[in-house]
Amino acid sequence: MIFSEVGGASLFRRYMGNPILTAAQWPYPVHSVFNPGVATMNGETLLLVRAEDYRGFSHLTLARSKDGITNWDIEEAPTLEYYEGHPEERWGLEDPRIVWLEDCKKYAIAYVAYSSVGPKVSLALTKDFETIEKFGALLPPEDKDASLFPRKFGGRYVLIHRPIVSGEAHIWIAFSPDLVHWGDHRVLLHRRGGLWDNNRVGLGTQPIETSEGWLIIYHGVRETAAGSLYRVGLALLDLEEPWKVIRRSQEWVFGPKEPYEFVGDVSGVVFSTGAIINEKKNELRLYYGAADSTVCVAFANMDEIRDYLKSCPSE
Repeated sequence: MIFSEVGGASLFRRYMGNPILTAAQWPYPVHSVFNPGVATMNGETLLLVRAEDYRGFSHLTLARSKDGITNWDIEEAPTLEYYEGHPEERWGLEDPRIVWLEDCKKYAIAYVAYSSVGPKVSLALTKDFETIEKFGALLPPEDKDASLFPRKFGGRYVLIHRPIVSGEAHIWIAFSPDLVHWGDHRVLLHRRGGLWDNNRVGLGTQPIETSEGWLIIYHGVRETAAGSLYRVGLALLDLEEPWKVIRRSQEWVFGPKEPYEFVGDVSGVVFSTGAIINEKKNELRLYYGAADSTVCVAFANMDEIRDYLKSCPSE
């Protein structure tokens, strides 16, 4: 496999064949495809891709690949879309994050449901991505960038999300005994004045369990004269008490650089929503939306990520 050159201190290497999915590949008309959640099942990589139609509304469509890079088999129709039983989805479904929920032996899909009152965090469960049970909205608007952890802590489910509170956009964490009633809300990662993530932060991929802690890949936004810049940072949470932040990168580790990350509906965006680890290669595969228009992938060595996080300051 051929990769582009590593730039500066970046941990991630872009796939030279990026983008790996575009609207032109879709079996039905869509304007753009981006921000996929990822899972593995039966030896395949599954991407649940956000597809935007020509009204400006989004839905989620499943794409499958043996190697997770090429030869994608895309569903002929949307996998998850709005229907009248869920009015919170009237303006579309966006940006899924997927985990295997160990206690109920199902995949949990946390996604953004858009209605006239704003974005809400919604949840769906499935065993096979064919029969999908929608739970509906979990929390009131304005809220997005959410994922469950794959296991309970102290008998409670744990959710990372990004509400807007008093105009501030920080990453929060919440707890529930039953996936319905949520409480004990607290800020997990603040936006940081003056730095690359000073305007707002939000969860990127689903939490990833490592021997050192929960790897959190998140996005940070800085407003510039040319518009918003979306970049990627890292944090490490305690394995048994994930509300405790162990380390957090001071700098971004992945940001827009290539033409396909600047030319599109929204310039200057790399927006990661799914990642998987190839244990044999000791490699993290990061899936992201580029310029809100295409799906791309980048790679990082897990030992390099661990070493980098060890050099980051503690919170």
